[in-house]
Amino acid sequence: MLKTALVLGATGLVGKSLVEQLCQDNRYQTVTCLLRKPLPKDFFKTTSTKVQPIVVDFENLQDYQGYFTCDHVYVCLGTTIKKAGSKQAFRKIDFEYVHVAAQLAKAQHAISFVWISSVGANAKSNNFYLRVKGELENAIVNMPGLDNASAVRPSLLLGEREEIRPAEKLASLFSPFLSPLLIGNLAKYKPVQAADVAAKMISLQVF
Repeated sequence: MLKTALVLGATGLVGKSLVEQLCQDNRYQTVTCLLRKPLPKDFFKTTSTKVQPIVVDFENLQDYQGYFTCDHVYVCLGTTIKKAGSKQAFRKIDFEYVHVAAQLAKAQHAISFVWISSVGANAKSNNFYLRVKGELENAIVNMPGLDNASAVRPSLLLGEREEIRPAEKLASLFSPFLSPLLIGNLAKYKPVQAADVAAKMISLQVF
């Protein structure tokens, strides 16, 4: 039986690649994308009729719980403290929105839930970014009744963004030289292509 997918964060580096890969995956019938604003018709490379864009208010995500009546939920939401403007605004996007999505997936009995965390995520970290990511992991993994919840933990992402992120720009320049040196326990810190993260997310879903 063909599966249905719901994607939050479809306009980001990983999210965009994810939607395109889902459209090419013959196991999926529809790919619903919850968005903050309408997208240009040519935003995705694919012209697949599987994509169903829906503009929602993420501040009131619970009002759209019907869309979580699907097989697989993918959450690619994420920002930076600099872009968000404050730690509080960052936490709202990277913790609260994702946590609410997990609760809705649970309530609507989605088969599985996959979201993007970060390498080094740790609820006890002194780094605010990593601490929030770790707290979210703990909250979702320990959520009763949410079966088959998995997080991917990428390091710096490689790919073409519309916005410029200096750290990721430097990573893309030095990756060919540094990556071969990151072996063993350090391998997880290798910069990774967004498309590879998207493919990993798909592989974690339960079919």
